[in-house]
Amino acid sequence: MSVIKPEIDELLAKTEHNPFLLCSIASKRACDINNMLRGQHLRVTAIQDVDDITTVVSGQDSTSIAMDEIADGTLGYVQEDFDEAIKDTTTQIAG
Repeated sequence: MSVIKPEIDELLAKTEHNPFLLCSIASKRACDINNMLRGQHLRVTAIQDVDDITTVVSGQDSTSIAMDEIADGTLGYVQEDFDEAIKDTTTQIAG
């Protein structure tokens, strides 16, 4: 998989040009999407004798969906929480 659209520069601009932050946000959201789809699939199989459902989400994998959400601004992070987490991590490493 490669990030062609949305462009990586656009995604990085939404995350302070921090690739780690971009990956963290996207992977957390992708896991949430996968868990949601898995839950829907399990509910359907619980009420049907035959598993005949195919889950299709706009033809994209969960990571691509997450990247699109970051690009269009529907997925982001709270700057203050991020700064505090970085500060706490730095303090733990230093001391």
